[in-house]
Amino acid sequence: MHSIELLPDEVTERVVRRVWRSVADEGLPSPADHRHPTNRPHLTLATADALPAATRAALAEALATLPLPLHLAGLLRFSGRNNVLAWAVRPDAALLTLHERVWRILREVPGDGPSHPLLAPGRWVPHVTLGRGRGAVWAGPDGRWLPSGAAASGWWAGARTYDSTSRTTAPIGPGAP
Repeated sequence: MHSIELLPDEVTERVVRRVWRSVADEGLPSPADHRHPTNRPHLTLATADALPAATRAALAEALATLPLPLHLAGLLRFSGRNNVLAWAVRPDAALLTLHERVWRILREVPGDGPSHPLLAPGRWVPHVTLGRGRGAVWAGPDGRWLPSGAAASGWWAGARTYDSTSRTTAPIGPGAP
């Protein structure tokens, strides 16, 4: 499975990593303790089984709109097989347009299976994961986990693909080789 992910600017990445660390320091599951070199804050736009060259080219063209404004505001908690603590992304019109365009490009890949339904336009809940684990509970108010003000602004500065089989990433879009 391949995912298309937006990456925050360096300042915003440092802010998210500080939150990761504070969650880990409380003894809760956090990406801060995940040492794989691909581990970094990101926003997943969509997934696909394959990314042929023509699809990569179409994605690179769509991602040429980067950088885009990034707005983080408040916590989200998802429950299911794994519970997730996340920083909500407040999408603007440009981010929603980019998301839908990426989604449509990936749906046109011949023979591609269905994408995760929660990533579909209209159902997508944009977020940056802060913690994830079976049975994990991040109790307390947002202020316990987020910096004062519980909001951050910056830029979606780049994009990458992530291949879950090979556990590798590759830049895509502006500035990518």
